Amino acid sequence: MGDFENKEREEVYSKKVRAGKRTYFFDVKATRSNDYYITITESKKRLEDGVFIKHKIFLYKEDFEKFAEGLKESVDYVKANQEVVEKRYEFSENPTETTKVDDDDFNFDI
Repeated sequence: MGDFENKEREEVYSKKVRAGKRTYFFDVKATRSNDYYITITESKKRLEDGVFIKHKIFLYKEDFEKFAEGLKESVDYVKANQEVVEKRYEFSENPTETTKVDDDDFNFDI
């Protein structure tokens, strides 16, 4: 039983979001009792040595609504007080090629 406790929880679903120099991972995982939770990981390559630095938060299902509400309010505040030009990254043979789109349609409905 000791080995099982040290293993990473079972991954149920994963979404990878590339955003320029950062990559975000949204992973749905299951506990031993098959309760789902989400880990959100930011991964960014450190310029000095090329090492990937990761920051992770755990989001439990009982907090989904409060988290989504706080995120939406924060994004709405920034958009109301500063111009936001969201970058859309189109991956092709030329990785430096990006297109910019002004995106006012931020929705986080749960």
